[in-house]
Amino acid sequence: MTRQLDTLRHVPFFRSLTGDEVRGLDRRCFWRRYEPKQPILRRGEGGTDVFFVIGGVVRALIPAAGGREVILGDVSAGDFFGELAAIDGQPRSASIIAIARATVARMPAGVFREAVHRHPDCCDQMLAVMAGRLRLLDRRVNELSSLNIKHRVLAELLRLSRPDRTDRRRAIVSPPPFHAEIAGRVLARREAVTRELKLLEDSGQLERRRGAFILTDVQAMLAQIRDFKSGDI
Repeated sequence: MTRQLDTLRHVPFFRSLTGDEVRGLDRRCFWRRYEPKQPILRRGEGGTDVFFVIGGVVRALIPAAGGREVILGDVSAGDFFGELAAIDGQPRSASIIAIARATVARMPAGVFREAVHRHPDCCDQMLAVMAGRLRLLDRRVNELSSLNIKHRVLAELLRLSRPDRTDRRRAIVSPPPFHAEIAGRVLARREAVTRELKLLEDSGQLERRRGAFILTDVQAMLAQIRDFKSGDI
């Protein structure tokens, strides 16, 4: 293990721990690097370890009808996954694959639970993370049950975007996701997503730039989603 790079020191979850405490946890983890598309966990398998992403990005997936997969979300450097199994001992609820070269620290459930019980800040952060994921899941279930494909695509683009610092009306999605990726997030076929993106582009609501999608009027997009939910369109 390359101590200067492979360490939990920069993981926000452990921000309240001293250097010695973090180094102690480093020694109790198993470290591994994953290549893009390499599986890390499979849905339904056993095991209770918690995984901390030190570098790179990994993705959570669950199967859907027709052999498709639904993208639950991405886990970036500094975040973690696998805590549900560490808490309840049940099989893994999602599959995890690397989508960029990733370095992961695998922590035994007992070590994780010890850190949570010993450090109140770790406990508070775990509760906040789980609440955030539950709220996100609630929003996505609501969108899947109440929005058509067009408005689900709008909602996902807005969720993936960040504000444009040069124009408050606009937002940037960078890097632009593949159409198949958006389809996996909104539970639609890739062809349907391609059609909706083309319509957004033709209407001037989306601009394609090198390495980015530009959403030209965020408030107008939000209004479209609200109006559709209320039945005004």
